[in-house]
Amino acid sequence: MTEMSELDPEDRKIVTLARSARARNGVPEGAAVRDETGRTYVAGTVALDSLRLSALRTAVAMAVASGATSLEAAAVVTAAKSLPAEDRAAVSDLGTPETPIFVASPDGVLRWPDLI
Repeated sequence: MTEMSELDPEDRKIVTLARSARARNGVPEGAAVRDETGRTYVAGTVALDSLRLSALRTAVAMAVASGATSLEAAAVVTAAKSLPAEDRAAVSDLGTPETPIFVASPDGVLRWPDLI
């Protein structure tokens, strides 16, 4: 298991932003992604009657809508034991096989860095 202190400062930043989004909005998940220019996009779970998106898919959608063409890293804070295939696919659409997805529990403990 990788400790948060072992992460690059920019990777720690997106995990912290994801955790903050979850707490601030009172949603099940928070996520953040970093694009090829270093810009970050932060989102929480969207749960409307007509639209349901995970936090990670929402963050990727925000990046795409803002003109991002690739992702350097992603982070999600969730109580879930695994990421849905759709979340991995969203990161994969803009990332590379080396793009990490950092997954942390709600208390901020990094559970695993994963590669798409």
